[in-house]
Amino acid sequence: MQAAAWRRHLLDHHHLSPTTSAAIAAFRSAAQPALAPQGLAGADGARYMSSARAPAVKGSGTLVRKGTGGRSSVSGIVAAVFGATGFLGRYLVQQLAKMGSQVLVPFRGSEDCHRHLKVMGDLGQIVPMKYNPRDVDSIKAVMAKSNVVVNLIGREYETRNYGFEEVNHHMAGQLAMVATRYSMIPIAKEHGGIMRFIQVSCLGASPSSESRLLRTKAAGEESVLKEFPEATIMRPATMIGTEDRILNRWAQFAKNWGFLPLVDGGSSKIQPVYVIDVAGAIVNSLKDDGTSMGKTYELGGPEIYTVHELAELMYETIREWPRYVNVPLPVARAIASPREMLLNKVPFPLPTPSIFNLDQINAFSTDNLVSKDALTFEDLGIVPHKLKGYPVEYLISYRKGGPAFGSTASEKMRSSEL
Repeated sequence: MQAAAWRRHLLDHHHLSPTTSAAIAAFRSAAQPALAPQGLAGADGARYMSSARAPAVKGSGTLVRKGTGGRSSVSGIVAAVFGATGFLGRYLVQQLAKMGSQVLVPFRGSEDCHRHLKVMGDLGQIVPMKYNPRDVDSIKAVMAKSNVVVNLIGREYETRNYGFEEVNHHMAGQLAMVATRYSMIPIAKEHGGIMRFIQVSCLGASPSSESRLLRTKAAGEESVLKEFPEATIMRPATMIGTEDRILNRWAQFAKNWGFLPLVDGGSSKIQPVYVIDVAGAIVNSLKDDGTSMGKTYELGGPEIYTVHELAELMYETIREWPRYVNVPLPVARAIASPREMLLNKVPFPLPTPSIFNLDQINAFSTDNLVSKDALTFEDLGIVPHKLKGYPVEYLISYRKGGPAFGSTASEKMRSSEL
């Protein structure tokens, strides 16, 4: 309760000094930077970035901006993005860095796993920090230098070293616990302690789900809110983008084997979302005056697809004749189960599951849509993209004969039509 009262105290501008209040007033009135990369505007900029309707920024605690809002400005945000080297992480880091935020990138792999992120911000704005997710002291070392924490850590399959319960549940609770300590006792006064915590979960997370992934994600949300009640929970649907783990795998399988297996004919309904829109939603939640604190947002795309319809979009983009094999749900579970049973019983690593991932099969066994009364993109000032078009253009790399060709193309297309 003391932590909550302290954060609310910071967000009340009436208790700030005249100098700080004036700075925040200037921060509110400052023109917001567009979400397009530098040098791109209009249609070209909108093509690459989320179509966020940038709200009038009201400040967040003692955050004070300097500059015009570009990557060489100072947004006042020092964000520790756990899981920054993953799929969503690279897009979130890019959007934070281009508005002048300093981004701390905790990593546990080699020095190469984060190098693609360093060019996304100005000199010194992307700060890689070696850490161990099982070592509380290394987590403290990262959070001591930040005022915003974003947890993107997650697993869609288990390995011998990291299971769902540890990654999706215990690590989330541990980060929230450490963040709570630093919100009460600011180590670096210039950063003001941890003022915001964003937990990225999954659409459909529920203690009653058939998928262990979704059950542990729900447990992770509960742990975070127990430690940090003002945390913002984001529940994105299946994310689509250049490095995604669904359309890429489908396209690769279809190219290699000439068909695509669909569980129960792909009749389940999903609401896939463009990954850049999810990153834009997280950034917009950090720009508000605290109205998103303690709330849960369900982030689904503007269109509802069946799994079969999404596969049709993939085939249309890679220009291959669609061929499917219907796999009944019990058969799909039987194919995927041996890996789960043998995972910790054999003395060697097992292959990474692709098409037949037991938890993904269980998650797709029922419809996974945004709830009727849930907070959505609209509440964060985001207009999500439709998938058909630019969001899936990366699939043209799977076309037979090159981007301008394909098995279903009768003639070479002009470059302007690509």
